[in-house]
Amino acid sequence: MPDWDTDQLAGVAQSTAESAEYVAVRFQRVRTAVHSRRDHEPQADLDHDDIGIGVRVLRDGCWGYAATDDLSPAAVASTAHQALQLAQAARPTVMTPVTLAPENVHVGEWTSTYSQDPFDLSARERADFLSWGCDQLLSADAVDHSEGHVMAVREDTRYADSAGTRTTQRRIRVHAEFTGLSVRGGTFDTLRTLAPPTARGWEYLTGPHSHDWADELAQLPDHLRAKVSAPSVTPGTYTLVLHPSNLWLTIHESVGHATELDRIRGYEANYAGTSFVADSEVGTLRYGSPAMSVRADRVEPDGLATVGWDDEGVAAQDWALIDDGVLVGVQLDRAMAATVGQRSNGCAYADSAEHVPLQRMPNVSLQPDPDGGSLDDLIAGVDDGILVVGDGSWSIDMQRYNFQFTGQRFERIRSGRRVGPLRDVAYQGSTPGFWGSLAAVGGPQTYVLGGAVNCGKGQPGQVAPVSHGCPAAVFEDVNVLNSAQEAV
Repeated sequence: MPDWDTDQLAGVAQSTAESAEYVAVRFQRVRTAVHSRRDHEPQADLDHDDIGIGVRVLRDGCWGYAATDDLSPAAVASTAHQALQLAQAARPTVMTPVTLAPENVHVGEWTSTYSQDPFDLSARERADFLSWGCDQLLSADAVDHSEGHVMAVREDTRYADSAGTRTTQRRIRVHAEFTGLSVRGGTFDTLRTLAPPTARGWEYLTGPHSHDWADELAQLPDHLRAKVSAPSVTPGTYTLVLHPSNLWLTIHESVGHATELDRIRGYEANYAGTSFVADSEVGTLRYGSPAMSVRADRVEPDGLATVGWDDEGVAAQDWALIDDGVLVGVQLDRAMAATVGQRSNGCAYADSAEHVPLQRMPNVSLQPDPDGGSLDDLIAGVDDGILVVGDGSWSIDMQRYNFQFTGQRFERIRSGRRVGPLRDVAYQGSTPGFWGSLAAVGGPQTYVLGGAVNCGKGQPGQVAPVSHGCPAAVFEDVNVLNSAQEAV
């Protein structure tokens, strides 16, 4: 961990802003390495270190926030004074004063699960992994070009507030993907690896406990060859079997964002949109079929949103969002929680010291059926359908209601059997209609923890890592478009 005298600097900030009801000091260092490669040529080799201190105050029901990259006591005092001035300046504009839901005092340290810090490796060693993966693809006849990308992040945060909470935590996450490109016969097509980002160390990429990259890279050229020569889908209504590598993104966009209380109340309307969900519908809204149960958490092992405490000093927890198809919960930070008389469920996060904490998405996961079958079992129950694997492009409206998703590859299902690849598949739906068509979910053996490292929200914009676990699932009577025809 960085050698910061947290207590001293927090004391400086709190004494400067002692007239505030709440003072929080967040020391944050985020180191990010990004390497990319195209065929045999390196494209990017970046290693960025962002370090600073943010001071947040609540005075007379108004927020003030300021930050600095100067870690001296004098600079922290000046920053706290600026935050206090901003809170005072905001007072005439605030119609409803902010209050914070109570939270116990916490003191402790927490570290995400990893065995090899990516930053213990040289840039060359990290880039060598890309070279290996791209070369594996280029050695196959079906691949004309290859691309590779790897990112590693180490995030150190120390938090101290005027209530006495003092926490220290470290989070590490990695993400890698390889893409094979085919350019032949007048057809251009691509296919990506499916390994999701994860809150693990470099051991996820290489070594005895890594993802099986060799196997996935060995299979990708055959899948790409099949995709290039596959027939184009006939538009119509189908039963879809969605692999977890595709379904995680649908969960993110249609469930994760739609159940953020600040979005429901219009706080994000100017930029990220609102939600079709209303405050009054929590506890009554039929979100999906009885097969749909969704939990939110900040505790799942290897989850990208998993923490010890959030950026308001709230301890990590898990809770139900949807039970048997009915919306029963939402996502809350301390200010939103106070308005509904609940405890915050720990959804505050800032991606750097420069930025103020926002209400951000936790891990949001569709639960498997404890007695559910395998992917093949689900397919066996489908008479006329399509298997969708991997995530592709997506579009959803500002209320998280109407949407369209594609995928990486597709297989036709007839009479319970896969009968060959397809291409140009896009599926449409409305959130409650689509989830209402959920007919079956797979068992725990089909569950995969997917996710993204770049969920965007806020002005100025911030990105947050978040995981979405899900089993394979069957959706009936889904409208499927031919994306190639629609593009004409």
